[in-house]
Amino acid sequence: MLTKVQQDHLTVKSDLKLQSQVQQWFEKFSQQHLTQNGWSDSQLYRLNLALAEGFTNAVRHAHLALPPETDIEIRLSLWVDRLEIRIWDYGQPFNPDNIPEPKPGTLQDHGYGWFLIRRVADHVIYERDSDHRNCLLIVKYLLESQH
Repeated sequence: MLTKVQQDHLTVKSDLKLQSQVQQWFEKFSQQHLTQNGWSDSQLYRLNLALAEGFTNAVRHAHLALPPETDIEIRLSLWVDRLEIRIWDYGQPFNPDNIPEPKPGTLQDHGYGWFLIRRVADHVIYERDSDHRNCLLIVKYLLESQH
């Protein structure tokens, strides 16, 4: 059985101005725990981008009709073989599979964030928890062949 190596947690208000704080928190976690465990700069850059997209989607879409004081909770869980990023929001649930992926050479006004997250991650789940929050789970394996 694999055990959790490290984990960290951040709660921020629903404000796009806090995105740099979220990304700096992730970069600090990366420097302390991921780079020394074999994660490449390229993997860390893509994961930080996925985190930024997930946070931005929570603020812009899930919390659109909610006050900016509404919390967004983020948890990083580093396992021996993978990193899990969880982002919880209080918005209305929806099915991200219903968002069409952008076709090459076409423009659309939304959906690029989900497209990017799905491309960066090895596994993505978006579901409603029993506490009436939505949880976006982004999983990335250390070694590409493990997914």
